[in-house]
Amino acid sequence: LAFGSVKEKHLTKPELGHLKKSGAPPMRLVKEFRDEAGELTVGETVTVEAFEVGQTVKVSGVSKGKGFQGTIKRHNFSAGPKSHGSHNVRAPGSIGASATPSRVFKGIRGPGRMGGKRVTQKGLTIVELIPDQNLMLVRGPVPGPKGGTVEVRTDG
Repeated sequence: LAFGSVKEKHLTKPELGHLKKSGAPPMRLVKEFRDEAGELTVGETVTVEAFEVGQTVKVSGVSKGKGFQGTIKRHNFSAGPKSHGSHNVRAPGSIGASATPSRVFKGIRGPGRMGGKRVTQKGLTIVELIPDQNLMLVRGPVPGPKGGTVEVRTDG
């Protein structure tokens, strides 16, 4: 599946070769869907008419990036006491032992970049289909920013 026409100079040689082999024009986004119902040919368009109202679908996309965040926001750690002169307000607290092993183990949840990862939200229900505008309205959270690209697949 591909969409978004683009000039050839904006694509890499491997991308151009991949599209030329299938006989498709230069497209901005190319995505492969395996094990989906129905066979499509090159040049055929996909619309929301492939879905029905009330059907459950799963929606995948890249979540909103939040940048560098601390442990409280990123991993839902609890905050320390806020009064009586405490300096441990938003610090992670104890994350390693003392004399043995004298280090912090790998994989301990800590501060870092949050969001900007691929997320799949399952079990969303289609509320309404508007075929003339090719729009699908779903009930529930859709991952990603406004105007972002998402994949909609049948749930099951």
